[in-house]
Amino acid sequence: MELLANERLDQLIKEELSIIQNDEVFSFSTDALLLAHFTEVRKKDRILDLCSGNGIIPLLLSDKGEQHIDAIEIQQQLVNMADRSIQHNQLTGRIKMYEMDLKQAHMHFKPSQYNLVTCNPPYFKANQLHQHQKDAHKIARHEILCTLEDCCLAARHLLKQGGRFMMVHRAERVMDVLSEMRKYQIEPKKLHLIYSKTERSAQTIVVEGRKNGNQGLAIQPPFYIYNEDGTYSDEMRTVYYG
Repeated sequence: MELLANERLDQLIKEELSIIQNDEVFSFSTDALLLAHFTEVRKKDRILDLCSGNGIIPLLLSDKGEQHIDAIEIQQQLVNMADRSIQHNQLTGRIKMYEMDLKQAHMHFKPSQYNLVTCNPPYFKANQLHQHQKDAHKIARHEILCTLEDCCLAARHLLKQGGRFMMVHRAERVMDVLSEMRKYQIEPKKLHLIYSKTERSAQTIVVEGRKNGNQGLAIQPPFYIYNEDGTYSDEMRTVYYG
């Protein structure tokens, strides 16, 4: 497989897969690994990933079963990278990338098709100071082309009744995430708090919501990325290495 300028082929060790990355455009973070880690994939699930970037979440979830996975990404260069990774891993029959604005999902997808929708959205509001300078990074990290509300609205359209919506986000925006989910009839059911180390504030959340689910939010045990000596925790080593 030919790599383009500034591209490299990284290894997903646990899944024994490879993914094309390009720091000039997009490279996945630990948050993507955590989202996939906490996402349960069931045998009969139909799955769609929003804000898919270079296809990292579909690739990670493909290792959890044989389900078909659709994915939406607005940036053409990232879709091209994802498509080549999918082909390289011989997953063209299972993962399908769609280059589109997720705000148009209701025009391209029939309602209530999916049991599971995942999303690693832009974290920062469009008016936040100190934005990334590169346009591709701005789009991936800031709510320029889609907002948290847009993601929840798309998920509501795509999910079947009782379908699950999995989202990773910054801990400081937990109230925004929970309130937007509920606003669009996706009831928050599980909340994972991720910490870099003990005695630190949570830095990341992973939330599971259910479309038209009953109220009741279960706070899951804390997840620590590092031990006090800076090495990966046993839990994080499981995420990386199985």
